[in-house]
Amino acid sequence: MSTIKETVEVDVPVHTAYNQWTQFEEFPNFMEGVEEVRQLDDRHNHWTTKIGGVRREFDTEIVDQLADERVTWRTTSGDTHQRGSVRFERLDDTHTRVELVMDVEPSSAVEKAADMMGTIDRRVKGDMKRFKQYIEERGVESGAWRGRVEPGGPGGTGGAGPIL
Repeated sequence: MSTIKETVEVDVPVHTAYNQWTQFEEFPNFMEGVEEVRQLDDRHNHWTTKIGGVRREFDTEIVDQLADERVTWRTTSGDTHQRGSVRFERLDDTHTRVELVMDVEPSSAVEKAADMMGTIDRRVKGDMKRFKQYIEERGVESGAWRGRVEPGGPGGTGGAGPIL
């Protein structure tokens, strides 16, 4: 398993950066290889990706989410194995540090080779740079979800709380 970490500073307030990140269906606008993300409910998303000519579909579950601070997820189906967290740190009224940490376990020989050559790491770095450009050009978020998902909630994996 490889750990990928990337940080960008964005020229928007922390609530703007966080709110935009919660708009998962917008991810194809700045994530290379992501064709579609469908939000199924407050905790679950279905992803369709096409990377290196290989199309994959998988599901993720948000296991911890706290407005303006973090979103943590894990895969729950498909042959993609990952978990990760994005954290938001207020630097001042108009600047935010966004840190993404992902644990990725490549499943095929091609993916393992790409991981060893740093291809996955470079893709994530590019995605974060494109997120920075996307939110700074917009200046405002396209929507927001400010609910709480707590670790260890119903089902032992997190539970949606009231909207804050």
